Amino acid sequence: MEKARERLAALPGACLAAASPVYETEPWGDADQPFFLNQVVALTLAADWTAERLLTALLDIETTLGRVRGERRYGPRTLDLDLLLFGQAAIDAPDLFVPHPRLRQRAFVLVPLADIAPEAIIPDGEGGNVAAALAKIPFKIVGNTIRA
Repeated sequence: MEKARERLAALPGACLAAASPVYETEPWGDADQPFFLNQVVALTLAADWTAERLLTALLDIETTLGRVRGERRYGPRTLDLDLLLFGQAAIDAPDLFVPHPRLRQRAFVLVPLADIAPEAIIPDGEGGNVAAALAKIPFKIVGNTIRA
């Protein structure tokens, strides 16, 4: 995760603006695996950055740091970088959905996102900000562990 943050900060025209604490979370979708570590970071990007370009950079960082995409969709992985929000953009493209389509369902995403951007609006038609979305789902934090 530290190497991923370093590589994000080193992208041309990018600045790492904020990083949430790291949380341990139960695996989602496929429970037969170890707990995950989750963190959300915010980037400030130069005006020439697009969501598509950022997604490509995220996938390149994953690959460089050893991620191999396999057949087990929600299985163990070395790193998984998701594009959650891109300003107020709402994108529905074949390989890119912004905001992330399951953002509102996942405490392991909303908790760290709320740590750094609780007032960020989720531009998905449902309205409301990150803090309001988090208030609508059940979860509990024990130490640094998020439990659904």
